[in-house]
Amino acid sequence: MKIIIKHTFVTLMLLSFVACSTFEPLDENLAGDERLNFDPAFAEGLLLNAYEGMSNQLLFNDSATDDAVTNYLSGFRRMATGEWNANYAVSSRWGQYQYVLYINKFLTVIDQVEWKFDDETNDLIKQRMYGEALAMRALRHFWILQEHAGVGTSGKLLGVPYITEFLDKDADFNIPRPEFAETFEKINNDFNEALEYIPMDWDGDISKQPARYSTSDVNRYEFIFGETQDGRINGRIIKAFQAKLNLLAASPAFLDGSGDYYQKTSTILAELLNDNGGISGLNPTGHYDFYDFNIGTKVFPEVLWRENVANTFTWVEQQHFPPSLNGEGRLNPTQNLVDAFPMINGEPFSKNHPDYNPANPFQNRDPRLRRYILYNGNDLDSRIVRTGVGGGADEIDKVQFRSTRSGYYLKKLLDPSVTISANGNISASEKMNVYLRYTDLYLMFAEAANELGGPDNMVNGLSARAVIGAIRQRAGLHAADTYLAGITSKEAMRTLIRNERRLELCFEGHRLFDLRRWNMLDDLTDIIGSKYNGSQYEEFVVEPRLYPDNANYAPIPQSELVKFDAIEQNIGW
Repeated sequence: MKIIIKHTFVTLMLLSFVACSTFEPLDENLAGDERLNFDPAFAEGLLLNAYEGMSNQLLFNDSATDDAVTNYLSGFRRMATGEWNANYAVSSRWGQYQYVLYINKFLTVIDQVEWKFDDETNDLIKQRMYGEALAMRALRHFWILQEHAGVGTSGKLLGVPYITEFLDKDADFNIPRPEFAETFEKINNDFNEALEYIPMDWDGDISKQPARYSTSDVNRYEFIFGETQDGRINGRIIKAFQAKLNLLAASPAFLDGSGDYYQKTSTILAELLNDNGGISGLNPTGHYDFYDFNIGTKVFPEVLWRENVANTFTWVEQQHFPPSLNGEGRLNPTQNLVDAFPMINGEPFSKNHPDYNPANPFQNRDPRLRRYILYNGNDLDSRIVRTGVGGGADEIDKVQFRSTRSGYYLKKLLDPSVTISANGNISASEKMNVYLRYTDLYLMFAEAANELGGPDNMVNGLSARAVIGAIRQRAGLHAADTYLAGITSKEAMRTLIRNERRLELCFEGHRLFDLRRWNMLDDLTDIIGSKYNGSQYEEFVVEPRLYPDNANYAPIPQSELVKFDAIEQNIGW
């Protein structure tokens, strides 16, 4: 009754205000551009917008590759089974230009804003933010380039428009795509200039300040460049993405080894990895501790760039736990991926291998298989999951939109301590979005160094063989690893590096882009599953992969081409 009386009183008050203001124009109370010049926090918000919607390891686009399928009709499933086209550009990143516009708008007001009353402090903050804006602008363009670069209908290898000015609603957005090399250079130039303004780390160490700065005030420098800025892009992150940019350019789908892009990739990464301790700096638990928060520590030496830890990620377990644990079982790893995990002695998996056991094909295998994939008889925090005959809701295709289609469930990236009740209540789970981790960098180095000169090519004290050996030893393969030791050719090492990249980074959003830059997405064929019939495992086709020949270059969304006729489409779309 009190609530009703209270609401009635408020309603009458509101009506009286409406009556009094019927003949007066309403104040919309909207902040305009003028506020940017006198409100530093409001102005900085334009720059901070650049950190929204960042690409991270919880993308779950694996069902568009040969590593997984999904039990519901997702965009990536439709993309992989023949529906991908310019009108249905599922993976498009063209919308990333909105963040570029925020950054460019920020750059138009940065000099007008009084960031601090003290002149020297004001100037240092302005320069730091200028460098940050350039770096984030380059990064957003890199992500667009990674998705949309390709051979156009003209037969030329094209990049994407590089926008360096703020474009208002009346501006000309009909901007043609430049050649790939031009976009590459503009991204790289912004990265290079940003490095002049941003320190390698946000540690406030005045002895490491960029050469352009000459402040002697330790407290001032620590205030502007110290740990309070942690989470923003820094010099180390910029260099890592410069390496990614160069590796993209060097890859078979683009410049295919021409130029010095592999050399630049390996040189940049050797510097970063040596700063991290070289081979010995490979984190012993780095293949899982960035997502398993139950190990008792929240120090993440594996992670180079991430969001803050939060307990708002319960959707991950809700979507991916098997139905016996009241999850939806969304992402289902494939037999294709399971077969990529080697035998425990490091040799490639084969049913003809002397250690292969047809009654239990998961025995004598790479320990990462047990850690990353819920196979028949594997457990999640001591809760056994059975996907074969008698497995109940976890059995293949038992419950529509909840049971696995392949015979496997996801285990990696999930918090095994989470519980979901039958009515959907779920316990909290701490997680973080990871943008960049060191294992990715070690694998990128191995790829570039091998392409330059083979398995034992040394770049600043590091080689592909040494890196891959350390990664495989960390995974738990036998120390001898005679298979790795027996590799002598660049081609054989390339195959191994690509496979190790597939395993280490599975379900983190990398494989779709790797397959495309390696010119391999259109080579995918049938996706295989495996069912336990009570005595043995039977393989079956889950679904086909129906990518056209031009699939390595993603389409520009047709909606953009309709609006802007200067934009050239990638070939075949």
